[in-house]
Amino acid sequence: MSPPPPPVVPLPQTRPGTRSRAARTLLPLLLLLLVLRLVLAGTLPLMDTTEARYAEIARKMAEMCDWITPWHEPGVPFWAKPPLSFWLTAWSFKLFGVSEFSARLPHLLCSLAVAALTGDLARRVLGATAARRALALLGGSLMFVVASGAVMTDEVLLLCITAALHAFWCALHAPGRAATYGRWGFFVALGLGLLAKGPLAPVLVLIQVLPWAALSGRLRDAVARLPWLRGLALMLLLAAPWYLAAEARTPGFLQYFIVGEHWHRFVTPGWGGDRYGRAHQMAVGTIWLFAGLACLPWPLLLPWARRRGTGSRSGPPAARGWTAFVVLWSLAPLLFFTPARNIIAPYVLPALPGLALWGATWLQRQPPARADALLAGGLGLMALVLAAACLLPTARWTDAHSARQLIRADQQARRADPMDATAAAPLVFVGERPFSASFYSGGQAREMASLDALAAVAAAPTRVALPADEVQALPAHGLRVVRDLGRHGRWALLLVQAGDRESMRP
Repeated sequence: MSPPPPPVVPLPQTRPGTRSRAARTLLPLLLLLLVLRLVLAGTLPLMDTTEARYAEIARKMAEMCDWITPWHEPGVPFWAKPPLSFWLTAWSFKLFGVSEFSARLPHLLCSLAVAALTGDLARRVLGATAARRALALLGGSLMFVVASGAVMTDEVLLLCITAALHAFWCALHAPGRAATYGRWGFFVALGLGLLAKGPLAPVLVLIQVLPWAALSGRLRDAVARLPWLRGLALMLLLAAPWYLAAEARTPGFLQYFIVGEHWHRFVTPGWGGDRYGRAHQMAVGTIWLFAGLACLPWPLLLPWARRRGTGSRSGPPAARGWTAFVVLWSLAPLLFFTPARNIIAPYVLPALPGLALWGATWLQRQPPARADALLAGGLGLMALVLAAACLLPTARWTDAHSARQLIRADQQARRADPMDATAAAPLVFVGERPFSASFYSGGQAREMASLDALAAVAAAPTRVALPADEVQALPAHGLRVVRDLGRHGRWALLLVQAGDRESMRP
């Protein structure tokens, strides 16, 4: 029988009307950031390679109704990630149709859920004022704003880790139903984490909660209050069926995913076994640089909130062990990735809710008017950045990172001349076909390895996209331009046909 939870001490309430004008602007500014992020989610094209690749995998999943194997290309399974983020995106396509917004919507909702859990935990421990500040710190962080709504697996992982840590704290501190939710929600979140990113999810949670329980003298409580044996069984029940089914469908998955993605990617610099791209070789400790950039603008603004001299706290005291909890939440992921060489900036995301809670806790000891003014200023600055992204022309930059405009130009040219013999033929990319081209063409765009391979099949006029700097090489490969359909980013859209190579020589 679990021991009863510790008594709940009511937190002092702030009198109505005592908040500063800056404090009253925090939530409206956060709402403005959300609106601007929604606008960008519906207007920016899917970017190569991460966003477009994951959206295309989900599009194939929805089209094929294959909920076991994510497919990188027809006949090539995608073994690098579990399916939870693909499931969410694929169901969004099923419900709302295939578009940039429906691809990004589930990931934006995950971000909102992370913010809600972070704010709820701050409210439970520190009160409503700290909850608003934690939301401001999280919602105004550069990496959180960028990642919110981006099509990738990291936001789903962030939600699972945040839910697990929220549940763990509630299991040890909350009364009644909240404690029951915490005891079982912890293991449900770990199981979903296995489906979101694999063993990394429970590892990132356990390297935080177990040291905290030991250092704070709560290890016995953690063992007593959580149903570890039944909970771990529940975790495996949620995740193991998919892992077994994926291995049965495409043998070799477990070897590549466990050994390759979770060992070599972590310890082998420039790991050459990546089947789907290349490893991101970085110097040891790069994660700390990413963390500093991810938290902008707060590392530049928060030092100005520091109190000079002494004075009383501006909020209620934290619960026992709280500061250690949020400090470990913040540092554990960064320490874990410090020796890793193959990392990218989103690996910082699991630390951001902890950093926001740590920052809100620290601000409790600072002058409230100054703290809220700096938070409002930071949110306003981020809103200006997003507004500029919404309003300023970005076609040159987006065309360089997405094939959306190229595919739309090709489709428009086909509609303009439906009697053209090539109108029903697929667009052929010479060299590497971007994932965005596959997504926006509905999987119809094709790929040719070289100009010589194209010349062998282009007896009739063929619609071709190739790097613009290779157009001048066409005659040397026996190809001539029948029609130039324009330049779009780094690609030239052409109608070409094979001819007599000798006659094309100057």
